[in-house]
Amino acid sequence: MKILQLCKKFPYPLKDGESIAVTYLSKAMVDLGNEVTLLSMNTTKHYADVDALKDEINHYKNIYVTDLDNSVNPIDAFVNLFTKESYHVSRFVSKAFETKLIEVLQSEDFDVVQLETLYLTPYIDTIKKYSKAIIAMRAHNIEFEIWERITENSGVSPKKWYLNLLTKKLKNYELTHLNDYDYLITVSDRDLKKFKHLGYKNGAMSSPIGLKISDYESINPKSDDSGFCFIGALDWMPNLEGLDWFLQNVWPIVHEKNPSIKFHIAGRHTPPQIKNLRNKNVVVHGEVPNARLFIGRFPLMVVPLFSGSGMRVKILEGMAMSKAIVTTKIGLEGINAENGKHIVIADEAKQFANEILRLMSDSAQMKELGLKGQEFVKTKYDNDSNARKLINKYEALLSSPAYAK
Repeated sequence: MKILQLCKKFPYPLKDGESIAVTYLSKAMVDLGNEVTLLSMNTTKHYADVDALKDEINHYKNIYVTDLDNSVNPIDAFVNLFTKESYHVSRFVSKAFETKLIEVLQSEDFDVVQLETLYLTPYIDTIKKYSKAIIAMRAHNIEFEIWERITENSGVSPKKWYLNLLTKKLKNYELTHLNDYDYLITVSDRDLKKFKHLGYKNGAMSSPIGLKISDYESINPKSDDSGFCFIGALDWMPNLEGLDWFLQNVWPIVHEKNPSIKFHIAGRHTPPQIKNLRNKNVVVHGEVPNARLFIGRFPLMVVPLFSGSGMRVKILEGMAMSKAIVTTKIGLEGINAENGKHIVIADEAKQFANEILRLMSDSAQMKELGLKGQEFVKTKYDNDSNARKLINKYEALLSSPAYAK
């Protein structure tokens, strides 16, 4: 089977959930005997030295890249206020990408064109014009839901008014184009049910993000049992929002009750207000060269999230390394782990702090939670198993009369 994978940012190195989801799946597809070609934007926000990375992602048959300046432009953002267009989506509309897409589609017949996220939707008409391939949308999130939650958590201000306007436009775009693709792949059963409730009518399946578990089991860095950690891209608003909440409401309780515990923070694009923290026993690492090695140092990881959608890959990574994890209900959303058995959920500050203190003071219980979480991920989120199910579905679709070329 020949698959063309379209990405809105170059999916390597593996510094965020989207890159991990894209790369692990494409590698598994190739391991299963398929040819996968990558066409990706290389954005200013997540710019990658593609030539230096090609040897690390040489599973792709071909790699095509076009540059895109997707930085927020104040003038464009202001003009957008007076249009019906979604500013979230319009930042990923690129003539260069469309031209390269046409060139790739004309050079080879693909069986499936897989769009990684909603932001590739503007190119569906082009794909239909130049290819008979199945167009599959892999929805990493329900995109407008992230922004609805961010808006809801914002205080009354001009910012909230602006976020609400952007969110309504994004929701209108997502729902208007909901049935433009042939097949929908969600990362959780919960998202699949919601998309159907919103009006999706074509073929669909849930296919969780998977990990190559052996990549995580082999990591054994020097442990720091005196501390716990947070890691996440801090240019993603839900991560920064959750970290701010934790620092203001949870950390003071933890530090007061156990002044010896250290809290370690790592994240790409760490903003000045976090970099310049002078809180005692809060260690800010900024962007770390290897996220897995960082997570591996600590027995416990916190994932305080009150916005977002889809599923949190960092939770799967932490579980794969047998780390105890404390998160919120929204943090665990999309992952069918059991509270108290595989992971701990806490939505209130005092409860969140007390769970950290309880686990950090009982190493046996913390280790047991981590080991049960690791076994859960092995069973439910193995990358090869999940990829095989998706490939089997593609093969069934291609053999059906409705998709005969």
